[in-house]
Amino acid sequence: MPRRGVGEAHGAVSIINAISTGFGGALGVDFYTRAYVEVDEGGETVLVNRDVIGDDSLVKEVVRAVSELVGAKGLGFRVTTQSDIPVAVGLKSSSSAAVAVGLAVLDALGERVDADVFLATVAEASQRSGVSITGAIDDAAACMLGGVVLTDNYGRKILRHEPVDQDLAVVILIPAEKTYTKGFRREVLTPIRDLVMEAFRIAERREYWRAMTINGLLHAAALNLPTQPIIDALSAGALGAGVSGTGPAIAAITIQENVESVSAALSKHGENIVVKRIVNPSLDGYDRRIRLG
Repeated sequence: MPRRGVGEAHGAVSIINAISTGFGGALGVDFYTRAYVEVDEGGETVLVNRDVIGDDSLVKEVVRAVSELVGAKGLGFRVTTQSDIPVAVGLKSSSSAAVAVGLAVLDALGERVDADVFLATVAEASQRSGVSITGAIDDAAACMLGGVVLTDNYGRKILRHEPVDQDLAVVILIPAEKTYTKGFRREVLTPIRDLVMEAFRIAERREYWRAMTINGLLHAAALNLPTQPIIDALSAGALGAGVSGTGPAIAAITIQENVESVSAALSKHGENIVVKRIVNPSLDGYDRRIRLG
């Protein structure tokens, strides 16, 4: 019987974009990615649905890195992924896929590793593949563990991981435009670097939504994205709002009572509005995920 495995991860939105400083923050939300793998003793890794995903370099790097981590060199995998995360809009589709594929490989091999080691390995693979500039351990951790994470991306360290109010909602404006990391010029963010670091320090004080808003306005200005959706979301009662990643998606955090008003405010700027729950860490979140299937 072929060895098979399955892995699952969520999506996330940005609190602090790490590209300019190396320090980032993200929040898990209830998008999903599911990966199914089957061991190929011949040693070739194939992304079965490449026609849907496109570039398979991330999958191959993650498979290689996670396999080597547990001493299973020379194996290949047939990989299939499913996801409801819109790609290339800043909602962490690549990080979610990297985590799901990595967990599926562990599941197929019957292996267990420490969450911090696993996430650092996925971050290295993401950076090598070119889909992430910093490795995005903040995004990967939020996608896998849920809750709020603050990270030192270049140091591959999780500085904080904790739950937030489960009754909050995330309202997201998803424009039609897309932004791909491989074509991104990080130098456009150099002028805002010090201010982004100040926003990170605000997040360290657990003022997450204020930090998210400052980060979002800074990156919208630097990336020539509209700031009005952020202002309109705040005017409608959002606790915080901002560009997620390098956009163009705008995410707003709100109490349940203001979901309709915040959604209406963002809908003035585009038709594709989605409302998502926050995903908080479960007591056995990591162990549960590697046992899927």
